[in-house]
Amino acid sequence: MKLTLPNRRAFLKTTAQGCTALLLTPHMLTAKQLRQPAKRVGIIGLDTSHSTAFTKALNAPDANAAFLGYKVVAVYPQGSRDIESSTSRVPAYTEEVKKLNVEIVDSISELLKKVDVVLLETNDGRLHLEQALQVLKAGKRVFIDKPIAASLSDTIAIFEASKKYNIPLFSASSLRHIKGIEKVAKNQVLGADTFSPAVLEKTHPDFYWYGIHGVETLYTVMGTGCKQVVRVHTDGTDIIIGKWADGRVGTVRGTRTGKHDYGGTVFTQSGNIVLGPYGGYEPLLLDIINYYETGNVPVTPDETIEIFAFMEAADESKRHGGAAVTLDSVMASAKKK
Repeated sequence: MKLTLPNRRAFLKTTAQGCTALLLTPHMLTAKQLRQPAKRVGIIGLDTSHSTAFTKALNAPDANAAFLGYKVVAVYPQGSRDIESSTSRVPAYTEEVKKLNVEIVDSISELLKKVDVVLLETNDGRLHLEQALQVLKAGKRVFIDKPIAASLSDTIAIFEASKKYNIPLFSASSLRHIKGIEKVAKNQVLGADTFSPAVLEKTHPDFYWYGIHGVETLYTVMGTGCKQVVRVHTDGTDIIIGKWADGRVGTVRGTRTGKHDYGGTVFTQSGNIVLGPYGGYEPLLLDIINYYETGNVPVTPDETIEIFAFMEAADESKRHGGAAVTLDSVMASAKKK
């Protein structure tokens, strides 16, 4: 199918990483892509709303053609066993996905026999290393939803396993696609302040559970290179101040009072850019489908590992009364484990 300018619904986008990407719309799909059979997606974990949101998007009768026919066909519902806010969701979410013609299976091994690719959605990051290893050993591509793990050492171990089995993988927050991010040229960024809810969960490091959304927003515009952080903590608010190697400063405000919202300000050489509101799940889902098709990851292992080192250093700063903590120091500790 030849594309001509009058009917071509594509455009070039400069991403926060400074790369120019060709964004596809349904009108740009080739005839071969439109004819290809549906590809089987499996989900691990029905203890998060992300599972049902992704299933509804992919399995809708009028699903976006840019999803290339991928459908959720099977789900292993078990997620966290001891986080009440997660376990309580499983029965209702199970019934929801059943209505979308999804088979419920009793184990990950059974799931892997029925699917081509996996969405690892278990809300409990403590389980992700064990679950991801089963998927990687089966040779299947897997997106791991946030948090990729509940410790920095497990985060590193997951990417080591990815290398061992030669299966690329990635993890990302949908806040990487917050409105306004498309206006940001990374090479123009002087600094940024972002914010998101930062509800705490005792089984996870503080920012891993929910504050990660604000951290990923910050890294989407700032890129890697943070050297040290300082954290200010109160019952209702956390602020992480990060200093990058080139002297830039980025901050994350995590909130536990007032209205829960997402956003920020990016300071650039040509002016300030306001981020927000939240743009929904579909842009991230398009990233995931592209990864399933190509094996190319939109977020590198190095960036994800640094994000978790950033949050780990923030916890260490809190433990030391707000003292500055280097990312190198927490990385060294995690590698020993």
